[in-house]
Amino acid sequence: MINLTNEKYNSKNLAIIQKIPTPIKPLILDKKSGKITLAYFEQKSTVDYIGVVQGIAICFDAKETSGKSFPLKNIHKHQIDFMEKYENQRGISFLLVRFSALDEIYCLPFKELKEHWDKSIDGGRKSIPYDNFRKELIIKNKNGFIVHYLEAINVMLEV
Repeated sequence: MINLTNEKYNSKNLAIIQKIPTPIKPLILDKKSGKITLAYFEQKSTVDYIGVVQGIAICFDAKETSGKSFPLKNIHKHQIDFMEKYENQRGISFLLVRFSALDEIYCLPFKELKEHWDKSIDGGRKSIPYDNFRKELIIKNKNGFIVHYLEAINVMLEV
C-alpha cells in the first residue's frame, strides 16, 4: 500500500520516496533460475523508506501491530540512532504504525517515539498505547492515495 502511494506521489511530482532494501549476502544461488535460495542479512537495515517531499528530507519505517498498543521491541536501537541523526540533519523521521485489528494507520513523529523509547529504557512501559497516537495524525485513503501520509507530514510541520 505504501509503495503504491509512493509511486503515485512520484507520478504527481509530490515526492520522491524510495524503499530501502535490506542488504543480504547470498550463500546459494540457483544458476539456472538466477534465484537466491539461501542468504543472510549482511548488515542491519536503517529504515524502510527515504526520500524528499517538496524539498524536505524524510525517512520512515512502517510497522504493524495486531494489539491495542505498539510494542517498542519492534524498533531496534540502530533505527532510533539513525532517525535521530537524520533529525539532527534537519530531516523528518517518523513511523507509520498500522493497527491491523482496527484497520487504522497512524504517523508517529520521531520526537514522540523517542520519548517513549527513553522511558522504556529507564524501566517504563515497553509499548505505546493506542490512545497515545494523535488522532490528527491518522492516515486516510484520500484522493486515490491509499496511505496518504503527506497530510500527516503537514500537521507535523505546523507544530
